[in-house]
Amino acid sequence: MKRSKTSKQWMHEHVTDPYVQRAQKEGYRSRAAYKLLEIDERDHLLKSGMVVVDLGATPGGWSQVAAARGCKVIALDLLPLHPIHGVEFIQGDFREDEVLAQLEGKLGGKPVGLVISDMAPNISGVDMVDQARAMHLVELALDFSSNHLQPGGALLVKVFQGVGFEDFVKLMRARFGRVATRKPKASRDRSNEVYLLGQSFLGRGELE
Repeated sequence: MKRSKTSKQWMHEHVTDPYVQRAQKEGYRSRAAYKLLEIDERDHLLKSGMVVVDLGATPGGWSQVAAARGCKVIALDLLPLHPIHGVEFIQGDFREDEVLAQLEGKLGGKPVGLVISDMAPNISGVDMVDQARAMHLVELALDFSSNHLQPGGALLVKVFQGVGFEDFVKLMRARFGRVATRKPKASRDRSNEVYLLGQSFLGRGELE
């Protein structure tokens, strides 16, 4: 089967990407690890002993970084994850109540200090459909954070700029004392992804 021109371009870009090469050399599962490392260096999110929930974790770059910082990580993804020391993993669809219940069971009522979400939908190629799916995922991540973060906790979530983005920023601002946009160097320039960071979670009482 012949590769398309687009897939050949992607493969060339991937194998020559300095962050891909660096990840292979330094033992990270993915180039995405450097996004979290850069954001953490700036914003000091990861603290030893903190409970971190990693949504959309596979192949595990973000979980690796959090576990290496001494965090207790509970990770979730549709795809399997090769085991990482210090990381508990659930394979399933975050959109399903049954999977959410498994995640809540793993937490066992423990307060969550940080939710990190690098989730993205499967791409259909129809921009309007893909953006709607992406926004649904980030709204679910925010809902989960609103229910499980301890007061003062934080959410770092990948968001694609487009329809619904500004409304989502307003939702974040209603729940967190500080909201900032981050575009780490490892995020490709041509991508419309950005990371929204909500800090100083206001707590359930503030929302009701």
